[in-house]
Amino acid sequence: MNWSWLKKIQKETPKFWENYLAGFHTQDSPKRYVVFDCETTGLDIKKDRILSIGAVAIVENQIKVPDSLNIFVQQDFFKAESVPIHGILKEGQEEKVVEAEAIIQFLDYIKNATLVAHHANFDIEMINQALHRLELGRLKNQYMDTDIMYQKLKYYPEDQHTSLDELCDVFKIKKSDRHTASGDAFITALLFLKLKQKLDI
Repeated sequence: MNWSWLKKIQKETPKFWENYLAGFHTQDSPKRYVVFDCETTGLDIKKDRILSIGAVAIVENQIKVPDSLNIFVQQDFFKAESVPIHGILKEGQEEKVVEAEAIIQFLDYIKNATLVAHHANFDIEMINQALHRLELGRLKNQYMDTDIMYQKLKYYPEDQHTSLDELCDVFKIKKSDRHTASGDAFITALLFLKLKQKLDI
């Protein structure tokens, strides 16, 4: 008889996941936003992998640069054709951690914050796929998408998308460290604050 189902039921929930879930029983005051970005090997959510995660916190409409995160992930799954975009080499100088450790650090950092990203569904689903590989649930955080915020500001239809580069030009935001996770997170944080002010939210 196959008892694998019983082993699955008896499997202990990792402490880091319990801690993450417990954070949603409390409410932060003042509200904390975490703006984040994932650099990946490609755009296929199922097949591609996270190369790095960059994140920075916003509290009371101020970017808290000391409260930031920058993680590089070991590249067991490598696509050389994506290197010109993100510049991350398989054997680069950056200190790298395994994917599971990157996810643990990310969850510990974001806690119950509202997540912010540009084209957020992609970044969130990349994290969710990594969680799935750890046999865990999905992210519980509320999230906001700067592309959708701009759609609302301009009354654009849902299918009319605007790139991060285009919005940097519109709002005169310098594109420093573009296509690095930490650089894109900071740029998106600047964009988020401008949109938040214009939308009065």
